[in-house]
Amino acid sequence: MTVVAGVSVRGLGGAFAALRIFSGVVWLSNGLAKVFLNSDSRVDWGFVEFNLINQPTARGLLERASRDTWQPLRGIYNDFVLGNWGFFAWFLTVAELLAGVLLVLGVASRLGATIPLLLIAPVWIMMLPKGLYLWEYPNELVPLLLLAIVPSGRVFGRDRTLAPRFGGRWPF
Repeated sequence: MTVVAGVSVRGLGGAFAALRIFSGVVWLSNGLAKVFLNSDSRVDWGFVEFNLINQPTARGLLERASRDTWQPLRGIYNDFVLGNWGFFAWFLTVAELLAGVLLVLGVASRLGATIPLLLIAPVWIMMLPKGLYLWEYPNELVPLLLLAIVPSGRVFGRDRTLAPRFGGRWPF
């Protein structure tokens, strides 16, 4: 067992795998909400109630974020994304489902983290002038950034067998 600075590499890999799987469940559940929850984003399991981000909620978040923000993001999101929401609602749904599956299974795990990172980073930038809690979006961005850098799918993931086939290169 390799130990670096008192921490086993296997233990560190397991921690990143847990972070990867948790992040995957978050993105997968919101992707599934966009498929199955049309009008209400509330889910009631009897013992717990919670909200997920369905397509109407995602549109509302983007409308709020893109209002009174910096160009060119305002123009891109107001005119292009929201102007073609029929396409982008399903693009977002597929992207979240794909990212969730990749992260949960540990297949191309760095790609699986990069997809939601690219989805949420512009929203965070647009939300900066809104006076929100400063760390709300970085709380999601930083783990995704780490998962995009660290090959976390090699522990408890399919990347362990796939990476050698591709010379260990990104996105494995």
